[in-house]
Amino acid sequence: MNLANIDFDKILNFELFNNNVEQWLIVIALFIVFFAVFKVLKFLFGKKIKKAATMTPSRIDDILVDLFSSIPNYFFTFIALYIALKFVILPKSVNRILEGLFIIIIIFQVIKFIQAFIIYFFNKISEKEQESERNSEMAIKGITLVIKIILWTIGFLLILSNLGLNVSTLVASLGIGGIAVALAVQSILSDIFSSFSIYFDRPFEIGDFIIVGEHMGTVKDIGIKTTRIQSLQGEEVIISNKELTSTRIQNFKRMQQRRIVFKIGVNFETSLEKLKRAGEIIKETIKIQENVQLERVHFVNFGDYSLNFEAVYFVLNSDYNLYMDIQQNINFEIKESFEREGINMAYPTQMVYVTNH
Repeated sequence: MNLANIDFDKILNFELFNNNVEQWLIVIALFIVFFAVFKVLKFLFGKKIKKAATMTPSRIDDILVDLFSSIPNYFFTFIALYIALKFVILPKSVNRILEGLFIIIIIFQVIKFIQAFIIYFFNKISEKEQESERNSEMAIKGITLVIKIILWTIGFLLILSNLGLNVSTLVASLGIGGIAVALAVQSILSDIFSSFSIYFDRPFEIGDFIIVGEHMGTVKDIGIKTTRIQSLQGEEVIISNKELTSTRIQNFKRMQQRRIVFKIGVNFETSLEKLKRAGEIIKETIKIQENVQLERVHFVNFGDYSLNFEAVYFVLNSDYNLYMDIQQNINFEIKESFEREGINMAYPTQMVYVTNH
């Protein structure tokens, strides 16, 4: 075939779907150019810029590079095609389809970006916390799950709205349905949000010894719905997170020192001299103990059958076993000193007076 005899003007002006061949060739050229530009940018972000980002102290630029590098090829293909097709005249139905696909793909990628930053934010929080890995992991999973549901719900409504659908009726029906679902799972939702409160407020951590109502023990696990405590008797107590956030909690792990108040009584027959000596013995006995700071010792009152002393001291440690050892030593030494000094401890007695009429 002789190329000189080919009428290129006629071919270029030949109309195809309301556009001539020349316009379609321009579309193809633009598509190739834009797609190539996107691929080059993705390569630069994946290799060159990523290398530079790893040298900076901030992690945000690393996340941006990773997000851009992870964008799938179909996204770049469609964007390049969408831009190129803007240079030709297309039927309204095709334009609507392209606009709808463009909105869906853009919203999808934006939500993925937002998710990545949210996960990064919560991971940074968990890294700063001196907390068990499982506790942080469970809380982060619960929070990110709720945020993902909210994000995708908003994204779905935005897509429908941009496609020309009236979402007000749908939102109203979702609101009514949401109320019904919320009422059905009210207890579960309360526990889940209570777990978020526990995670952020930190009233206790795994390993803390706490008292909740009539239950006491060591915290073993903090879950999305419940918290597990191992009691002193050895059994596992499971308490809902809602109950934990709506009641008083005594956390003994946070206690730096333990204040002890105890009383001891001697009998009424004790002389004033020995009574004063008894106070000195109690004071000296407490003072010589290790990890102890004496606050006071006083003869406080006349009881029904005893003369009562009250002693107050601090154990400079939160360990309960250490406190019990110290108190036991104090009791032994006071008993030994009283016997040596001839001071009798009081016990419940009754005196009966008999008279002749």
